[in-house]
Amino acid sequence: MAESNKMKDMPVNKLMVQMGIPMILSMALQAVYNIVDSAFVGNMRSGSEAALNALTLVFPVQMLMVAVGIGTGVGTNALLARTLGQGNSKKAAKVAGNSLFLGAIIYIVCLLFGIFGVKAYISSQTVDPQVISMGTNYLRICCVISFGIIFFSLFEKLLQATGRSLYSTIGQVVGAVVNIILDPIMIYGIGPVPEMGVKGAAYATVIGQVVSAILLFVFHMKLNREFEHDTKYMKPDGGIIKEIYAIGLPAIIAQALMSIMVYVMNLILKFSPSAQTAYGLFYKVQQFVLFLAFGLRDAITPIIAFSYGMHSKKRIKDGIRYGLLYTIVLMVIGVAITEIFPGEFADLFNAGASREYFIGAMRIISISFIFAGINVAYQGIYQALDGGMESLVISLLRQLIIILPLAGIFSFFVRGGHIGVSLIWWAFPITEVTACIVGYLFLKRINKNKVESLN
Repeated sequence: MAESNKMKDMPVNKLMVQMGIPMILSMALQAVYNIVDSAFVGNMRSGSEAALNALTLVFPVQMLMVAVGIGTGVGTNALLARTLGQGNSKKAAKVAGNSLFLGAIIYIVCLLFGIFGVKAYISSQTVDPQVISMGTNYLRICCVISFGIIFFSLFEKLLQATGRSLYSTIGQVVGAVVNIILDPIMIYGIGPVPEMGVKGAAYATVIGQVVSAILLFVFHMKLNREFEHDTKYMKPDGGIIKEIYAIGLPAIIAQALMSIMVYVMNLILKFSPSAQTAYGLFYKVQQFVLFLAFGLRDAITPIIAFSYGMHSKKRIKDGIRYGLLYTIVLMVIGVAITEIFPGEFADLFNAGASREYFIGAMRIISISFIFAGINVAYQGIYQALDGGMESLVISLLRQLIIILPLAGIFSFFVRGGHIGVSLIWWAFPITEVTACIVGYLFLKRINKNKVESLN
C-alpha cells in the first residue's frame, strides 16, 4: 500500500515531479513513434514524397484509435484513483476489469474498420494512386493489429492511477526501442528481412506497441495489489461503465476532435499537396511538444482526483498551482526548441518540396504552444473534479468551433492568390489564446463550486 500512501501523504509539489517525469517521458516516447516513422520514410530511396503524404493522411485515424483507448483510460484512471482514495477496493477491481472489457470492444471496432473502411477513407483526401496505395497498406496494418496500442493505453492508466507511473514508462521505452530498431530493418530491408517500405514502418510500429502492452500487462498483474485481479470483474457493469465514460467520454471526444481537425485541415490544404505534407510533418513535431503537457496532465489528474476523494482542499489547490506552473515551464522550452531549430527538423524529415511550408508553419504555430499547454492542464484539472463538460467545451473551441472556420476563411484568401499559405497557420495562435481565456473562467467557477464547498 506504499504507493497509495504516497498519493495521500507526499507533498504535492514533490509528488507531481515524481509522477510527472515518467509520464512526460512516456508521452514523449509515444510521439517519437510517429516522428521516427516519418524520418525513416522520408529518407526512402524512392517514393519518399508520396510516402510522407500517405503518413499525413493516415494520421487522423491513428490518433482516433489512440483517442478512444486513452479516453477510456482517462476515465478509468480518475475513477480508480478516486475509488482507492475512498478505500473501496472491491469497486476498484470492477473499474479495472470493466476497462479491459471495453478495450476488447474497441479493438473489434478498429479491426472491422481496418478490413472494410481504410481505402475509402484515404481516397477521400487524395486522388494520387501511389499515395492511396501506400496509405491503405500502412493504415490497414495499424488497424488490424491495433490491440497493442489500445491495451497499452489502458494498462498505462491503471498503473498511473496507483502511483506506479515509472513502470508505464519502462513499458513505453521498451516499445519505442523495439520500434526504432525495427524501422530501418523493415523499411529499407536489412539482412534477411526484405525491403517493405511503408508497410515496414507500419509493422515496426505495431510490433513495438504489442511489446509495450504485454510488458505493462505483466506489471499490472504483479504490482497493482490494491485490488483483486479476476476475470469475473470483467463482466460488464452498466453503472461502472457509465461512471468511466462520465469522465472519459469528454476526453475521448477531446482526443477525437484532434483527428477531425487534422482530417479537415488536410481537406482545406488539398489544393497544395506540399502544404498538406508540411502540416502533417509539423503536427508530429507539435505532438512531441504538446505530449509533454499531456504527460504532466496525466500526473495532475490522479493527484487531484485522489485528493478530491479525500476531501483535501489544500492538496487540490496545490495540484492546480504546481500543475499549471510546471506546464508553462515545459511549453516555454518547447517554443524555444521549435523556434530555433526549424531547419534541422526539415532536414530530419527530408521535407523536399514541403520544406518552405514546413518552416513557415513551425515559426507561426509554435507561438501557440504556451497557451495550448495551459489548456491541456485545465482539462486535466476539470476531469479530476468531475468537470467533464468544461473539458469538452475547451476541446470544441480549440479543435472545431474556432480553428476550422478560421482556417477555412483564411484559405479562401490563399487560394485566391492574395497572400501566402502562412495566413492559414495564424488560425492556431488565435484559437489557443481565445480558448485559454475561456478555460480560466471555467477554472474559477469550478474552484468556487466544487473545491471551496468541500468540508
